Amino acid sequence: MTILLTTLNARYAHASLGLRYLLANMGALQAQTQLHEFVIGARSTDVVEKILGYRQEGEKLIVGFGVYIWNVVEITQIVAVLKRVAPEVVIVLGGPEVSHETGDQEIIRLADYVITGWGDISFPELCAQILNGPQPLMKVHAGKQPPMNDIKLPYQLYTDQDIRHRTLYVEASRGCPFKCEFCLSALDKTAWPFDIDVFLAEMESLYQRGARLFKFVDRTFNLNIKTSLKIMQFFLDKLEAAPHDPVFAHFEVVPDHLPDALKEGIQKFPDGTLQFEIGIQSFNPAVQALISRKQNNDKAAENIRWLTTQSHAHLHVDLIAGLPGETMDSFAQGFNHLVSLKPHEIQFGILKRLRGTPIIRHTEAYQLRFDPQPPYTILANQDIPFTDMQRLVRFARYWDMVANSGRFANTLPVMLADDPFARFMAFSDWIFANTDATHRIALDRLAALVGQWLQLQGMSAADCKTLLASDYAGNAQHQQGSSHKGQNLSQEKGKATPQRQRQHMVA
Repeated sequence: MTILLTTLNARYAHASLGLRYLLANMGALQAQTQLHEFVIGARSTDVVEKILGYRQEGEKLIVGFGVYIWNVVEITQIVAVLKRVAPEVVIVLGGPEVSHETGDQEIIRLADYVITGWGDISFPELCAQILNGPQPLMKVHAGKQPPMNDIKLPYQLYTDQDIRHRTLYVEASRGCPFKCEFCLSALDKTAWPFDIDVFLAEMESLYQRGARLFKFVDRTFNLNIKTSLKIMQFFLDKLEAAPHDPVFAHFEVVPDHLPDALKEGIQKFPDGTLQFEIGIQSFNPAVQALISRKQNNDKAAENIRWLTTQSHAHLHVDLIAGLPGETMDSFAQGFNHLVSLKPHEIQFGILKRLRGTPIIRHTEAYQLRFDPQPPYTILANQDIPFTDMQRLVRFARYWDMVANSGRFANTLPVMLADDPFARFMAFSDWIFANTDATHRIALDRLAALVGQWLQLQGMSAADCKTLLASDYAGNAQHQQGSSHKGQNLSQEKGKATPQRQRQHMVA
């Protein structure tokens, strides 16, 4: 008998933490369990062929799939093919995409079993029943949440290849006490920490094996300041001991909770070693109240301003367009406010209706219309019609190309002037009208388009050339069409940033 744990990651650099948790907690079945990760875009028949390569003659094969919003379409196709060519293979699904609204999903109809929620102990228990009986009677099984100390940590299962070439996802806690209705963590009752000393011992082991890039998936890293300080001190000790070989740590933080003790620790991190993901989502108090988001906007703004001026942390700040009650005008005001705080990146996201999230309760009152296909992006609501929502989607894409890429650092402030949202929306509308493209725009072409647009706003050709030449995107070598000609933005992104930071942003 073989048990295979598998999923389709968004990129090769993304190593599945969830599958490694399952493997670490298989107990007596671990010796018979293997892990094989694929990447989205692989042909379904090729994936099925590799899966069936694990089958032993005369023995049962159980395949556990990790299903997420970004891979559910492709895994549905894989499961359909697998059941067509090898119906005897037992398929077990788990993951956030199949943990809610289980009655209307084709992938669940095709599978043999589904575990909703936590799978750490429920998956091995289900496998034992399938193999030894009594056979499970139900298709859908609610995952049991064990005490945190009963969960075996999976970090030793990161291979040397993972450590050298992939982002290592880690978590010091699970869950979130906040109830923001667009997030699946709204269903959690609280946050549950792992034993901090046990966790840091695992981080020490990873570090000794060569790990230098750590991405924390905790929803609220700075919820418990005592724990936060202990984790930060772990990384500060490594930086002090080996400044020539620095670590890089990424944390998701609550924007309005930054006490002095935490600030003091943050200030000790040198450039290129610390990144914060900060979810603002909206600066509109009425929208925040509507979606059950508690946030002190003044304190959040003050903290972002402090981080940008008093620390070396790289800030990646999130806004969401399309929330119920948010108009184009109110979103523009929030966007302009955030731009004035000068974070390094503004991640302009479009609302998605994740299965199980409470945001659906506003569907009729605010006429929320979501794409029926993953990732279930909002198409329109009562305040933003479909055509304007499409403009926002394009704005987000071009913002990544121009602003978040870091390639137009000197040009961007001129483009935005005193009304960032309106000015960049005008640029977004113009570039789409003139290219009919939002992807695969080579860097040299994008730089030329930025120059054309600035000239349409009244800037002279000579001044445009000088301004663009002050950025990497417009330097003389690039203008002459050297080795950069035709390169996509993804290849250029982040060349002016520190190595550890570049590694993270590529991942």
